[in-house]
Amino acid sequence: MPIPTETLVDVADDVMPFATLAIGVYGVSVLARTRESAAGTPVALGTRVLQRVFGRGDTHTRGLIERVARATGDARPGDGREALRSAIVAAFHDDPILAPEVAAMLLRAPVGANRA
Repeated sequence: MPIPTETLVDVADDVMPFATLAIGVYGVSVLARTRESAAGTPVALGTRVLQRVFGRGDTHTRGLIERVARATGDARPGDGREALRSAIVAAFHDDPILAPEVAAMLLRAPVGANRA
């Protein structure tokens, strides 16, 4: 039985603070980071989630991440973030195992991690 779209969107929404934090710190190179991904920080969790969802990233994914990285300091960062969120939801639709795996990763989020 497929996972309801609402659930996939909820998981994507939960992922976004970690993903955007990691992108804000590492920019486009976030998908290539490996050394810090074992650390128990929100940035490391965001990096691991992005790597799990997108792998090393195709051209489209890297473009989305670049838009989010550029928008981190902008007054209106929503455009790139919404595109990234939509790409995460699409990845969840494409792989029925992915959303539960990512949700489990979030359950192990560092204590006090920002989920806003």
